[in-house]
Amino acid sequence: NIFVVSLAVADLVVAVYPYPLVLTSIFNNGWNLGYLHCQISAFLMGFSVIGSVFNITGIAINRYCYICHSLKYDKLYSNKNSLCYVFLIWILTLIAIVPNLRIGTLQYDPRIYSCTFTQSVSSAYTIAVVVFHFIVPMIVVTFCYLRIWILVLQVRWKVKPENKPKLKPQDFRNFVTMFVVFVLFAICWAPLNFIGLIVASDPANMVPRIPEWLFVVSYYMAYFNSCLNAIIYGLLNQNFRKEYRRIIVSLCTAKIFFADSSNDIEDRIKCKRSPLITNNNLIKVDSV
Repeated sequence: NIFVVSLAVADLVVAVYPYPLVLTSIFNNGWNLGYLHCQISAFLMGFSVIGSVFNITGIAINRYCYICHSLKYDKLYSNKNSLCYVFLIWILTLIAIVPNLRIGTLQYDPRIYSCTFTQSVSSAYTIAVVVFHFIVPMIVVTFCYLRIWILVLQVRWKVKPENKPKLKPQDFRNFVTMFVVFVLFAICWAPLNFIGLIVASDPANMVPRIPEWLFVVSYYMAYFNSCLNAIIYGLLNQNFRKEYRRIIVSLCTAKIFFADSSNDIEDRIKCKRSPLITNNNLIKVDSV
């Protein structure tokens, strides 16, 4: 599914650039990589987060159309339309993150050794971010999955209208996988977003009242979510498990192959005999 690939790209964005810089900051006990890297790191973190939210929303709508409106699905989600939807998701993500550069909300926070979105810079913008980039998408996703669960229960209890198409076991497993992805995303990101709403209500008074440990835990719990999706796919999807095994076996086989090849070369060198002394060589020696 192209939407799952797009979500995986959103998760990989933070692993490629921001996370290594955060580790460097932790080891150096502070940020010493300059302003430009700070802005790029914070921008990519926000880009990844909002991209994940919008992709999860797109996946939920896709599953809702596929299961609850399957007769219209092929027309709505042709290959061309699906590519356009994914492209639209990333365009909206870019539009959503760009205002941070103008408002100046991307700053270094010593509590978490990261350059990230600073909730106390602009109350109005922080509220807008939480509402439009978290609460509204979560409401849309919740609606889609509730409708799907209703249909699933109707199928199980055999109270589904006859004109509705049957739900295949594979479709149900895929739905459960993406539902778990959504639930874990909501659990991991809810604390940090609620802290943002509290801070935005009165930054001057509320920032000192938020315990530092609570903010740090909520922040790292939120960004740890990017590592969970691959685990969920492996646990709940048989195809992913097969691919994981195939990759691991291929890597191990390649390692053993190269090790055996190197040993064979060494053995051949050790066992290689010295050239035989020919009669010509003897003649030359005698002549000398």
